[in-house]
Amino acid sequence: MYAIVETGGKQVRVEPGQRVQVEKLPVEVGSEVVFERVLLAADPEQGRVEVGQPQVKDARVIGKALAQGRGKKIYVVKFHSKNNYRRRTGHRQPFTEVLIDRIEWAGVVATASRAQRPQEQPEKANEAADAGAPGEQAAGE
Repeated sequence: MYAIVETGGKQVRVEPGQRVQVEKLPVEVGSEVVFERVLLAADPEQGRVEVGQPQVKDARVIGKALAQGRGKKIYVVKFHSKNNYRRRTGHRQPFTEVLIDRIEWAGVVATASRAQRPQEQPEKANEAADAGAPGEQAAGE
């Protein structure tokens, strides 16, 4: 199941288990985020698609705010020829990263399966144990 939601003046296609960056939202990290403006909801497995007029009734997307951040820096350059006029300013757009937990639509709740959920990062101690010491292979040869 997937949905298209409107947030921050933009339309975003989301699925359960997906991480998306949207325009900055006034929420705390770790809190629940609810997108009420669902423009389209679809379930390809059952062949159902509903396009809102302008919104889909009884549909909402629920996620969790993972981080607040700022995007990659872009430079704005102003230049007037023959006048020695040169200006350069930078801009970083703020965003909120959201993990989509579930889509609720017409009494159906779609959540991410275990295969779709993001893998947790292994601890550094486990990585060192798995990699082995650098001298082990040389001693065995």
